[in-house]
Amino acid sequence: MDEVVFVTHNKGKIASAKKYLKDVNFKIYEYELEEPRSDDIKYISKYKVMEAYKLVNKPCISLDCGFWIDELDGFPRAFVNFALDTIGIEGFLKLMEGKEKRSCRFTECLSYYDGKELHQFLGKHEGTLATKVLGKDTDKKWSDLWYIYKPYGYDKTLAQMTDEERANRPKYESIDSMSEFAKWYKSK
Repeated sequence: MDEVVFVTHNKGKIASAKKYLKDVNFKIYEYELEEPRSDDIKYISKYKVMEAYKLVNKPCISLDCGFWIDELDGFPRAFVNFALDTIGIEGFLKLMEGKEKRSCRFTECLSYYDGKELHQFLGKHEGTLATKVLGKDTDKKWSDLWYIYKPYGYDKTLAQMTDEERANRPKYESIDSMSEFAKWYKSK
């Protein structure tokens, strides 16, 4: 199998790749790719993987994520980092004060580009929002949203779960884009 390069600077994404892509010959190239302003995670992921390919000139992957809060008409969508930089997780909680409907989801798109063909793999992780910041810091987190996101079927945030609980929990209502990519890549 050819080596695949994952271009990212996100420590949580790197930790996830080591877990989910253990059967893929890949290496990490730590670099912060430019992210276009768009509400479409498929477009952002495609843009970033094309930039990554220009940088490393090898088959590569890029992963982009969004976060959708149903009660807020999907806000912040693909603008997670901007929202976290401006209002932070406390701002999310303030926007949700008094709201009973707390459903939310992470969405993700992993793009693979080998210089000729682009393949995209979508993921989705349903959950609910906590009413306050909960849990401990971890190098496995992708985002500060881990302190307020409770996976579907659980009454703990990702930040409250131990590494073992996160790794071994049944993933109700979840599709992981890295797992989907790994299955496809092994079969090709």
